[in-house]
This record gives sequence, C-alpha cells and structure tokens, in this order.
Amino acid sequence: MYTIVIPAKNEESYLPVLLETIRKQTLPPAQIIVADADSTDATREIAAQFGAKIVEGGLPGIGRNRGASEAKTPYILFLDADVVLNDPTMLERAFAEMMKRNLDIATCDVAPSNDSRLDRALHKAYNSYVRMVRPVMPHAPGFCIFAKKSLHDEIGGFDETVTFCEDHDYAHRGAHAGRFGFLSVAVPVSTRRLDRDGRMSVAVKYALAELHLATIGPIRHQLFNYTFGHSSKKT
Repeated sequence: MYTIVIPAKNEESYLPVLLETIRKQTLPPAQIIVADADSTDATREIAAQFGAKIVEGGLPGIGRNRGASEAKTPYILFLDADVVLNDPTMLERAFAEMMKRNLDIATCDVAPSNDSRLDRALHKAYNSYVRMVRPVMPHAPGFCIFAKKSLHDEIGGFDETVTFCEDHDYAHRGAHAGRFGFLSVAVPVSTRRLDRDGRMSVAVKYALAELHLATIGPIRHQLFNYTFGHSSKKT
C-alpha cells in the first residue's frame, strides 16, 4: 500500500530508533527506502540490517525524489530519520483517515520528543500557525508528508533547485494539484537542531523564510545557510 522514504546523512544514532518503531506498526510499509547522502558513519549498514533498500541521496529534496522513483506503491510516506512513531497504530490510523477524506497529500501536527514546556509551546504555536495559513500557504514539514505516488509524479516531485523550505514548496504545489489536509495524528520529532542552533536563532531564521516565501517565492539561494546532516556544532 505504501512506501516509506527517508533521506539520511550520518544518522546512526537516530535511524535505528525510527526503523524499530516502523517495524512495530500495525500497518507496515511494503518497503522502506533510505536515500543516503554519503554518510561516513554506520547509516547504510543500519538501514540494511532493517531490510531497507538504499539509494544514493543528496539534499533532502533530492533524496526524497530518488527514493520515490523506486516506490511501486500507491502511497509514499516521507519521514526524517529523527522522528519516532511511538504509537504502533499511528500509520494505520493516518492512512485510514487519508483515504476516508480522499486526500492526495497530507501532513500532521508536530510534537517535541522531550517534555520541555517551552518546546511544547513552540511546537503548538507552529501547529496553530500552519493551520491558520493553510488556505493561502499550505505547509507540510518534510519530516512527515503523506502523498499519493500519482500526485508526486504529477507535480514533478520536490523542486531540487529549492535550497530551503523545499517541503513547503512541495506542499504548496501539491495542494494546488490535489486535495491537501492535516491528519489528526501527531509525530514526535527530535529537538536536536533547536538545541544546537538555539531556539531564538531557529525561530528568526524560519520567520524570515516565511516572509521570503510569502513575498518572493521559493528559496533558491544559500542565504539561509541550510546544511543537511546533523552535527553537534553550529554551522
């Protein structure tokens, strides 16, 4: 029924946790594809141990496209390596809702994987914001995007010339070509980027990116200094 595509680079710490929670889902994927962007750690070996197919990746949009090109199922679920599907019924419920509502592309709320009140408040604010602007600026964070394979192919996948917020560009184009919605599930995601770069710095960066998207359009330059792959140092 569906294929999971995970773009990854140096994710030996997080990837096995995600793959183990996928293994426990009541509606398992037909296939898992890890698009690896030249990892120098054990990412590829871990993916292989869990039976995932490994393809050559790159930046997230490139990796998602290469993974999707190998998918043979009607649906694709794009996940990032640092999410955790704690509820074993989550994907079964999500796909049931997606089909009941006849959605072509969908996403869900995000929750921090820790118990910080500040992080919970920040993530709640984000969820409220993206739902509010949905009619004019559909958003779908790349760590969790459900899409029909036919819609993905119709819109040409992720725009590989977009260097930042390529996921929101994908959602925007997908929403114009098909039916878009938010599912009534939430996905816990790591706060590692917030911890590394600082919450205020990340908030300012994304606020400026939102302004760029609203006034200029997709981001095709390097001014936002996005880097793929996690390290403990700021970049």
